Amino acid sequence: MSTLLLLTSALQPSAEVLPGLALLGHQVKILPAEGSALLEAPDADLLLVDGRQDLAGARDLCRLIRTTGTDVPVLLVVTEGGLAVVNHDWGMDDVVLHTCGPAELEARIKLAVGRLAAARDAADPEAHVIRSGEVVVDDATYTAKVGGRTLDLTFKEFELLKFLAQHPGRVFSRQQLLQEVWGYDYFGGTRTVDVHVRRLRAKLGPENETLIGTVRNVGYRFVLPSKEAAAEADAATVAERDQQDA
Repeated sequence: MSTLLLLTSALQPSAEVLPGLALLGHQVKILPAEGSALLEAPDADLLLVDGRQDLAGARDLCRLIRTTGTDVPVLLVVTEGGLAVVNHDWGMDDVVLHTCGPAELEARIKLAVGRLAAARDAADPEAHVIRSGEVVVDDATYTAKVGGRTLDLTFKEFELLKFLAQHPGRVFSRQQLLQEVWGYDYFGGTRTVDVHVRRLRAKLGPENETLIGTVRNVGYRFVLPSKEAAAEADAATVAERDQQDA
């Protein structure tokens, strides 16, 4: 699940601008299609620029976004008529028709976000390493360790641990985990998640099985050790205080 910013001047919900988006599980925030909106825009994994009604304005906005120095992918939403006039120098990473289906839209989002992640990994050799407490997940070598001990995981067990460790403390429903780890083309039931969590806990061992916490009637989360959780909370408090003082 990604965080998306939709820049649009239409007084419509995101489902009206891009209907396929309503069928996906991404978090969508809407901002006016103006350069000033970028000044206080929250962090996002991808920007969507609505060019259905004002293609020239959308072109200028895409170019402006690139002058800010951000490397976040930009997808330009156009009508079929607009598709005929878009050009590579507009500054967007990809173009998508407003009528595209959820499968195509999801593929374009994943490809754009994935290209950015790959570029950042190439620039930072440690970017592919996830550290949460004593758990270390190396996305490049597909290895996972806990307390220095290498875990013998299947591919899906590795992907499940990696995803949870990337979002410590955050609760995910079984359906969300199915979508993120198994993908939208998986037709199995949510029981699959329970089975993999049980196997993952067994491989973590009795002393570490509580790292995968169960939230009753909701789903699962990665539980940070108490000391690390306290340190992260303190860091968040300091960051918030700094923002208020700025």
